[in-house]
Amino acid sequence: MTKRPRLPPRWFVRAAWSVHRGLYHVSGGRIGLRRPSNGQFGLMRLTATGRRSGTERSVMLAYVEDGPDIITLAMNGWGESHPGWWLNLQTDPNARIVLPDGTRFVTGRIAEGDERKRLWFLWKDLHTNIDAHAHFRSTPTDVVVLEPRPERQT
Repeated sequence: MTKRPRLPPRWFVRAAWSVHRGLYHVSGGRIGLRRPSNGQFGLMRLTATGRRSGTERSVMLAYVEDGPDIITLAMNGWGESHPGWWLNLQTDPNARIVLPDGTRFVTGRIAEGDERKRLWFLWKDLHTNIDAHAHFRSTPTDVVVLEPRPERQT
C-alpha cells in the first residue's frame, strides 16, 4: 500500500505562491522562470483576463513542453477547487505566457481522452507521486494545453 503524501498547510502554499510572484516582480523577471530540464518541470508566468474583473491576472505555473505546446496542470496546490487562472481561461482562452526565452501568445484548452493520458504520463515521468497527490481532489485534475497563436490575436 502506497502511503498518502502529506501536503503543507494551505497558508504555506499560498505564501509560497506570493513569494514566487514577488521575486519575479522585484527582479524584473530575472528570478522565477526556468526551462524544463534534467527531469524537472519548467516555471512560467501566465497572464489571462479575469472572468469577472476583466483585468489581467498573472500566476506562476509549472509546465512541460510537448512540441510547440506548453502543458500545465490545473491543480490549485492539490486543493479541491479549480484555480482561478483556469476558470479565467475557460471564459477567455487567449493568454500570454512568459518563458525564460521570451513571451508567447497562447490559447488554452483542456486535454481529453488519449491526449490527456499521454500528457499525464509526461508529468508522471517528472513527479512519480503525482497520482497520490491527485487523489487529494475528488475530481480529476485538468491537464491544460497552451497552444501557440499569432501575436496580438484576440
